[in-house]
Amino acid sequence: MGTKHHSSSDPISDPKKRRRVGFSKTDAGIEANDCITIYIVSSAEDVDSPNSFCLEPIDLNQFFEDDGRIFGYQGLKITIWVSLISFHAYADISFESSSDGGRGITNVKSALLNIFGESLVDEKDAFLQTFSTESHYVRSVVSNAETLQHKVSNGCSTESNCLLKSEPSDVEVFRIAGTPVGHLYSRLVPLVLLLVDGSNPIDVLDPRWEIYLLVQERKDTQEDCLSRLLGFAAVYRFHRHPGSTRMRLGQILVMPPYQRKGYGRFLLEVLNRVAVSENVYDLTIEEPEDSLQYVRLCIDVERLLVFDPIQQSLESVVSHLKQEYPLTKSYVCKYAPPLSAVEDVRKTLKINKKQFEQCWEILIYLRLAPINKYMEIYQAIVSHRVKAEVVGKDSEGAGKQVIDVPTEYDQQMSFVMFKSQNGESSSIETADNQSNVEEQLQKLVDKRMNQIKLIAEKVSAVRRQ
Repeated sequence: MGTKHHSSSDPISDPKKRRRVGFSKTDAGIEANDCITIYIVSSAEDVDSPNSFCLEPIDLNQFFEDDGRIFGYQGLKITIWVSLISFHAYADISFESSSDGGRGITNVKSALLNIFGESLVDEKDAFLQTFSTESHYVRSVVSNAETLQHKVSNGCSTESNCLLKSEPSDVEVFRIAGTPVGHLYSRLVPLVLLLVDGSNPIDVLDPRWEIYLLVQERKDTQEDCLSRLLGFAAVYRFHRHPGSTRMRLGQILVMPPYQRKGYGRFLLEVLNRVAVSENVYDLTIEEPEDSLQYVRLCIDVERLLVFDPIQQSLESVVSHLKQEYPLTKSYVCKYAPPLSAVEDVRKTLKINKKQFEQCWEILIYLRLAPINKYMEIYQAIVSHRVKAEVVGKDSEGAGKQVIDVPTEYDQQMSFVMFKSQNGESSSIETADNQSNVEEQLQKLVDKRMNQIKLIAEKVSAVRRQ
């Protein structure tokens, strides 16, 4: 059996001439947030205009797999226009080149369809035509709807922000229920997904959903009257035994170009009036964001300030707080509104107990004049309530407690549950853990105090107008 010999000139035996095997760098991709821009437009002329309203949506990465990264493109740029007239959308997708860099090539169109669905128009010309062919879409939707509220906005709203100072604007609220809800809401879903953090589309097949539309009538350059959707709210009605119903606000959105003009507040006020006039059990809001809860508290505090049935109870609590200064520990938990006041507020104003208790704190703050003199008392009250909400109403007594405790494994998902034995109080022995709990509670108290002060200042300013 012979062996193979290589000559001295063989490239394999010559180190200087050995072949080098190279590996191309794996495609790192690009985040959706870095290559997608979304504009809100109200006319064909707004498309491609530098003055178009640029949308600032929530994290776009969540709509794409692989941690929100798009693979296989160089120089990728995606520009999306969303029409406020028909709620159709068009996406312009451009890139320098496309190739599989080891992670495949992302199907961008498929990902966009998951957001926009049937509202996404394939051709730009077809999208531009919708501004004329569907210019009366909103009017056709509300033509058979129930009119709930009409308001002429001339000048400034109670939010102290002007509502289109240039000219009066007629604003109406319409209610849609039943089958038409699905036809309209299907076009609104993309905006809900993009602008409402953590939202999911409602079940349009459930007849208990209602859509409240805030619509403005304006004339275009040809003096043709157009209906423009400024915002909407999705409300769910569910049965409460034995024979009542409850209203729960599931979603509310004011279109970005019309935000901070008082329209959201107006829509909430209309919902309050509906709840009262139709004598539902109460009106609640599903997981309100901080900005929504701020407006809601401002509205409800103003309503409660002129609600006579609670004034005597409120004055009594404030009087006792002033008399018992400095506050004893035994009295901290006695500042809460009496059950009779809670029930009166629910029956008449349709404000639920949890919301009323937050309003009650602000009402006390407004009555404790001068507030600086009684700030120590007030902070003790707020601290007790926050602790009761987070740890438990009787955090020093028997019962189970759950405390978040940071660990090396996962600082956001670790906790300790403990239970007192034989009626004795339980506590976490580790000083570091206890310190962390107190620190987190204090942050919550500071946040609540800041919210209370802001709302009190806002309400006081409105009452002086």
